[in-house]
Amino acid sequence: MFVCAGFAAQSADDTLGPFSFNRRDPGPKDIQIEILYCGVCHSDLHQARNEWHNTVYPCLPGHEIIGRVTKTGAEVTRFKQGDLAGVGCMVDSCRTCASCREGLEQYCEKGFNPTYNGKETVIGGTTFGGYSNAIVVDEAFVLRVPGNLDLAGVAPLLCAGITTYSPLRHWKVGAGQKVGIVGLGGLGHMGVKFAHAFGAHTVLFTTSESKVKDGKRLGADEVVISKNPSEMAAHASSFDFILDTVAGPHEISRYLDLLKRDGTLTQVGAPEKPMSVEIFSLIFKRRNFAGSLIGGIAETQEMLDFCAAHNITADVEVIPIQKINEAYERMLRSDVKYRFTIDMSSLKQTA
Repeated sequence: MFVCAGFAAQSADDTLGPFSFNRRDPGPKDIQIEILYCGVCHSDLHQARNEWHNTVYPCLPGHEIIGRVTKTGAEVTRFKQGDLAGVGCMVDSCRTCASCREGLEQYCEKGFNPTYNGKETVIGGTTFGGYSNAIVVDEAFVLRVPGNLDLAGVAPLLCAGITTYSPLRHWKVGAGQKVGIVGLGGLGHMGVKFAHAFGAHTVLFTTSESKVKDGKRLGADEVVISKNPSEMAAHASSFDFILDTVAGPHEISRYLDLLKRDGTLTQVGAPEKPMSVEIFSLIFKRRNFAGSLIGGIAETQEMLDFCAAHNITADVEVIPIQKINEAYERMLRSDVKYRFTIDMSSLKQTA
């Protein structure tokens, strides 16, 4: 084992602060990574504050990890020392169930092992995430990172990016289709970028007039103010696909009514309370209401390669680790465009 430094919460009521802990030494198939950047996901805040009622403390978040390989196990074949590498939301799965065998580890029938708040299967205890200076992961769950992109902007691709890329790919979004993206936050801004890059006619739905200009900058062909009934009515029964990224309470049936016959609305935002669906809106147009998680390892690699080819990264504000608690409060106020990324070199400044 070796000692790592990071920032962790000791309880649901604590802010994150300096924390020392042990990582396992790299095994034969493991890769040790010096962490350069770690994205800040809203789920980090949920977990740190035990809002999902499953947090194990101490909790050290972070599952949007970009770094450089410092050691490799004897059986590692895909990485060498000095390579750029990424780690997303999971560090293992059962690898034997039908989903795992199909490259859909995110839907592992036994449950994938998350990058933090999971089980450290070698030395015991809890997995600790990317708000730290190093991590050790089996190479099967490590991603190759393109060298031609801004690394701080690549980090959120490992959660916000793949969460939006995966459903757009699964439902075969592309040229000739009309696609809606609901919400312009950390997920939504990536949804707009991907839908535009796939060649779809992309329509952003937002409640805020102030986001019209930015939505078009990111790739939206049209921006609809969703609280304006006439603007919504003008798009009735016209969409092939809608991706809903909103995590707060909202009327989902208003968007279902915008789908064509056989159109699909996929939910990736996760509201705290159950959502009410108008069943007749589904029945009379044979519409589909679906959900989607992140992507598997192969699809996440595909996304990173796609981003490298199309020069796509997340819009980020880079912060030092010492400002993580302030960043959490700003996330709650939607005071970021559109994701925070931690420059982990700042960890060295903490005694």
